[in-house]
Amino acid sequence: MKLVVDKELLGVFRSIINRNLTLAEWREIESDDEFQTENYCGGFDATENEFCFSYYNKIRTEYWFQKSLLEIQKINKGEITEFEIRLAE
Repeated sequence: MKLVVDKELLGVFRSIINRNLTLAEWREIESDDEFQTENYCGGFDATENEFCFSYYNKIRTEYWFQKSLLEIQKINKGEITEFEIRLAE
C-alpha cells in the first residue's frame, strides 16, 4: 500500500530535520515513540539505523514503515511525495 505524505507526517519529519542531529546523536537518544500524533507514532531505532513508524488509518488499522534520515530530508524537500508501507504484523 502507498502512503501519500500529508501535513501531519511532514510536521513530524520537519521536527526531525530541525533538531539537526547526526546519526550518532540519534543513536544516543534512541526512542521508539518520541514522535506521536493522531495518526503516527515512532522514533529512531539504533538497530535499524532508521526512523521506524506506525501509521493508523481512519479505521485504526496499523501499518509500518521505516525511513532513513536521508529519505526524511528528501520528503521534507518534496522530492518524495508517497512511499510503500506494510500492514503491521
